[in-house]
Amino acid sequence: MTLMIDPPAVPSRGRLWSHLASDSDYEELHAFARELGIPERGFDRDHYDVPAEWYDDVLARGVEPVSSRELVRRLVAAGLRRRKSQVDGG
Repeated sequence: MTLMIDPPAVPSRGRLWSHLASDSDYEELHAFARELGIPERGFDRDHYDVPAEWYDDVLARGVEPVSSRELVRRLVAAGLRRRKSQVDGG
């Protein structure tokens, strides 16, 4: 399993955010997020939103840095990509 994170580039609530995801399953992703202290509310369909100030710490723990495009490509390839319409029933 590979955990991956894209660069902090998504602005929201006065901060920049990255996306933390797995290219194989959600269980280890959830466990890793708990270790980091990321609240469950940070999970959004198929990834965790991670504030920019946490990015370096996440990398230091061995998470692979990838582009946003690569992160999505790998989620799709693993069958883990969940579009909003898939989760919301629309």
